[in-house]
Amino acid sequence: QVQLVESGGGLVQPGGSLRLSCAASGPTLRYYRIGWFRQAPGKEREGVSCISSSSYDGSTYYADSVKGRFTISRDNFKNTVYLQMNSLKPEDTAVYFCATGSGGIEWSLSSHDYNYWGQGTQVTVSS
Repeated sequence: QVQLVESGGGLVQPGGSLRLSCAASGPTLRYYRIGWFRQAPGKEREGVSCISSSSYDGSTYYADSVKGRFTISRDNFKNTVYLQMNSLKPEDTAVYFCATGSGGIEWSLSSHDYNYWGQGTQVTVSS
């Protein structure tokens, strides 16, 4: 069973940057589809980005709201997936989660396609 732990959240001013980490214990992450999600107070969980498994060449996908500002990547040696967030906006404020799921889906930004979740890390964008 995969266990995921997020880190790297914090308070940042608008226009700033943060890098979130999703470290895994258990199976090697490169064989899994990994997604980043976020949930703001009073809102539904939203898919932000996904990186496919090595079976699908580690292709990356982004929600329109973050395209061009966020970058997902994977360090196979460290068994960690990162989410680099640049040009942050107040509307990016949320708890960010990483997740993985079973099955042969190449990519998904739907939380229903993910079975294992980290505990989340808070990102606050405010001046």
